[in-house]
Amino acid sequence: MRRLLAFLLVGLALYGVYWFALNRLFDAGSYRKQVAFGSVFVPYGWAYALGILLGLVLLLLLYSVIHTALANRIQGRKRSPWPLFWQGVTHLFLWILILLVYYPVVQVVAASFDPTNNLFSFRRPDTGFLLLDAKVIPYVPEPSLENYAKLVEGVVLYPYQVGLLLLGGLALLGVALIGLLRRLLTPEDWMDFWQGRLLLLLALAVFALALTLSPRQFTGQGTEAKFLLWVRNTFLISGLTGLLAVLLTATAGYAFARFRHLPGRYPVLLFFIFVQMFPGFLALVAIYYLLSRLDLLNTFTGLVLAYSGGIISFGTWVYKGYLESISPSLEEAAMVDGATKWQVFTKILLPLSAPMFVFIFLLQFVGTYSEFVLANLVLTGVESWNVGVGLRSFTTGQFQTKWGIFAAASVLGSLPILFLFYGFQQYFVSGYTAGAVKE
Repeated sequence: MRRLLAFLLVGLALYGVYWFALNRLFDAGSYRKQVAFGSVFVPYGWAYALGILLGLVLLLLLYSVIHTALANRIQGRKRSPWPLFWQGVTHLFLWILILLVYYPVVQVVAASFDPTNNLFSFRRPDTGFLLLDAKVIPYVPEPSLENYAKLVEGVVLYPYQVGLLLLGGLALLGVALIGLLRRLLTPEDWMDFWQGRLLLLLALAVFALALTLSPRQFTGQGTEAKFLLWVRNTFLISGLTGLLAVLLTATAGYAFARFRHLPGRYPVLLFFIFVQMFPGFLALVAIYYLLSRLDLLNTFTGLVLAYSGGIISFGTWVYKGYLESISPSLEEAAMVDGATKWQVFTKILLPLSAPMFVFIFLLQFVGTYSEFVLANLVLTGVESWNVGVGLRSFTTGQFQTKWGIFAAASVLGSLPILFLFYGFQQYFVSGYTAGAVKE
């Protein structure tokens, strides 16, 4: 009875696949009914795509067989070509996945060079090339830098600000050069030394430039001319939030790691874990009410305080684990020599914790740089917007969505984060693993 039932189920499944293939996959009329306006219809396009993929797999199989046969003849061994074939299939799958992940980035970058919003229009280009007509490959008939020019229009810089900008650019160039030398040569100590100094110089130059810029220096017409002001606001907010996060987590993490008999230590740590289970936007009403009563709406101070409260629980746990990986014998030796607890904390633990502090700062900086929900709630003036709120204004126009300017602003706004990850990637890796192993 069970075999008969299984046979019937398999038969129904096969009939369903046959009916779907006959009426959907191989019926061109069913496709034409679903073609959207401005789209390109290719009968049995899925079959072409599947054929190309199978062709690539067959090429990999042929290469694996030939390569393995030649290697066996030269080395006098008998090896199977299947391990090499499956390795090639894995790499092919990973490359397809990488292309799918970065495809939206390619579209955004292409749209930033298109001043006519052609990429987002329903009009289909007529080039004769299928991938261009279907806009699979971005079609930009007249690429220009007009969208980028609108973002920097009317910006006035004083001579000392130009000097800070050049200093930061030279520091960034030096970091890139050292990174290239790391890949070409054997890493040495002087590379770490100068890379750290150049990164510090770059950070100081950028924040000094952000502090000295004022809204009066952005004289262009339209909201897009305020973009660099929004970047400056974001740097100030994220930088101050990162510094405050380091200050709070350093003191709290030290107290929980070293004062083991602190009353309420364990319940507070459990409460920190419990708080992280809930998304931050659940506290939006409470945050808005508090900032309203404290008269901190539409101010950087209110937003910085709101952001800083969200990092305390995670940062405290991370720094606590890092301190617990440091042997207490260092502190005991210093106290035997007459140092106080404050001197031990400031002169021994803080210097040893520099990589962890950089990690906490960068984590908070990156997290608040791209934040939108809370910033949109607190910041209401155009001159006080950050990058996220400013980008949204390009897509909410009354008569036209400025997709080209939106794409150009997205590209420029993402560059600081890219440079940040490239320059400080070693701190991100070491920060995530620090404190994971106790000795």
